[in-house]
Amino acid sequence: MAARNTSAASPRAARIDKVLRAAFRPQNTTGSEDTLKIRICAGTTCNASGRQALTDAVRKSLDARGLTDKVTVVETGCHGLCQEGPIVVVHPRGVFYPRLKPRDIDAIVETSVVGDGVVDKLLYRDPASGASVALEKDIPFYARQTRVARAINGFIDPTSIDDYLARGGYSALAKVLAAADPMAVIDEIELSGLRGRGGAGFPTGKKWRYCRDNPGDKHYIICNGDEGDPGAFMDRAVLEDNPHSVIEGMLIAAFAIDADEGYIYVRHEYPLAVARLRHALAEARDRGLLGADIFGTGWSFDLRINQGAGAFVCGESTALTASIEGHRGMPRGKHIRTVAHGLWQQPTSLNNVETYATVPWIVNHGAKAFAAMGTDTSKGTKIFSLTGKVRNSGLVEVPMGASLREVIFEIGGGMLPGREFKAVQLGGPSGGCLPADLLDTPIDFENLTAYGSMMGSGGMVVVDDTTCMVDFAKYFLKFTADESCGKCVPCRVGTQRMLEILERITAGRGTLDDLDRLEQLSDDVIEGSLCQLGGSAPNPVLTTLRYFRDEYVAHVIDGRCPAKVCRPLIRYTVSKINCNGCHACFGACPTNAVSGERQQLHKIDQKLCIQCDTCRQVCNFDAIDVDTGVLAVAEGRSR
Repeated sequence: MAARNTSAASPRAARIDKVLRAAFRPQNTTGSEDTLKIRICAGTTCNASGRQALTDAVRKSLDARGLTDKVTVVETGCHGLCQEGPIVVVHPRGVFYPRLKPRDIDAIVETSVVGDGVVDKLLYRDPASGASVALEKDIPFYARQTRVARAINGFIDPTSIDDYLARGGYSALAKVLAAADPMAVIDEIELSGLRGRGGAGFPTGKKWRYCRDNPGDKHYIICNGDEGDPGAFMDRAVLEDNPHSVIEGMLIAAFAIDADEGYIYVRHEYPLAVARLRHALAEARDRGLLGADIFGTGWSFDLRINQGAGAFVCGESTALTASIEGHRGMPRGKHIRTVAHGLWQQPTSLNNVETYATVPWIVNHGAKAFAAMGTDTSKGTKIFSLTGKVRNSGLVEVPMGASLREVIFEIGGGMLPGREFKAVQLGGPSGGCLPADLLDTPIDFENLTAYGSMMGSGGMVVVDDTTCMVDFAKYFLKFTADESCGKCVPCRVGTQRMLEILERITAGRGTLDDLDRLEQLSDDVIEGSLCQLGGSAPNPVLTTLRYFRDEYVAHVIDGRCPAKVCRPLIRYTVSKINCNGCHACFGACPTNAVSGERQQLHKIDQKLCIQCDTCRQVCNFDAIDVDTGVLAVAEGRSR
């Protein structure tokens, strides 16, 4: 980024560099990747799966061998491969050990810390080949990613500002303040092609320019951390793993739009993210990087955290600002733009966590380097939370334009054994479901929209052939219907009517006319809703009707659920050939629907059966038949 006022840049830059050096305390860092150390994932998932006991075991093992002062133990943020937690990586080689128990630690310390070997039985196993992979960098899940926003996440201690400073932290802010040219910052972000990562994909630089140009008593900046999509945890992980990257990005944005006050809006369900964020803000203020007279430049800016109550609608900009102001989180009309009339009616720039975390990288590496990644209209990288019926679930960062197949099958490892890919739902509960013949679709804003889906904040839920797409659409519509704030009729009433139709269809009482009604209601809800909660809520229904209409027809015409999921369309019976009277289903049935003596053919009372599937799950002889069709519908209606 070139400074426009070069005559004043040199002495100012020298002063800022001196302040930055004074803020850094190298003795507090965890060292480089060449240092002898043990990285332990301390993200939310690993914490829940026993990270604390693992850390205690590591420290105890090192202490017993007199290695406490020679080996650094680093509790990092999320490593990304969440299903393999708790994770330990031994440096400098980067030996990767997943799913550990405290009893495993002594062998690892003895072999990979004291010695230079590996404990083969504890190594990661490639799900496709079954072969062990010793080094983190060689695991396909990591090797095929391109990290920008998460470049150092999982490597640093998120509670240490010195770890962040040691890896170039706050150098982008120093560069911006040394140049003392806010418009040059906006030009650089525009040139990079960065678009908002919160869902709509509006050009970030253009938003900053509009905000700066709008008159007001003061300008505000807001970070939207109200991530409420089922299965999405990208923003939570960034806040937990590297809160300083978000703070630095917000500082740069605040300088660009002439703001001296900002808010980070985080949902209260993210206690670890909030705790680490509070700690990071305190560290930044203590080092003179946040608050009054930042870097000795005379410019002041401070941040405060606002915790939301968990309303999904508060992810919408005007509902979010209303919540910060102390009002109920409800959206305003579409014609109102926060860049002109945002927080307390003042010009406000609002971006999400990932967007701000990307900004320091762009300033340090240049707009052209960022724009070189991605597609013509969607630049850079994007973080996705890959979840569902896939081998490797977790956080994935790839260049825009990567195909769905690359993400799901090359990074994600493909489907679980014995299952076939059926669909992927992108963009959170308001996203669309795309079928197998679209797996080679490049992921960018325009492509996904063209096929009825959306980028959203980055949720990616993979489903296999055991998923009923009608039931799947009903699940997401129920979520959005429940989360409607109720302010406008199309969303409040329309989503409920659509949900009622889906419930009729999955209960075997739907008609072909219901399919037409769903499409008409979807159009009405989209056109008439006040905000994008309602404006995008019908997407799961529309895309499943578009790509999986045969499943809707099967439910309506045949009274059949092809995936054998919808309970009213299912009838459980005992096979006369396979049943040996082992009594397993008899003891497991919660409603006493199974009758029969030991070593004799059992029977299921259809009036008592609740289709819970327990009998089939406990049977070891494949003796439970699951029928679906007109007969099952008749049984369901008779009850």
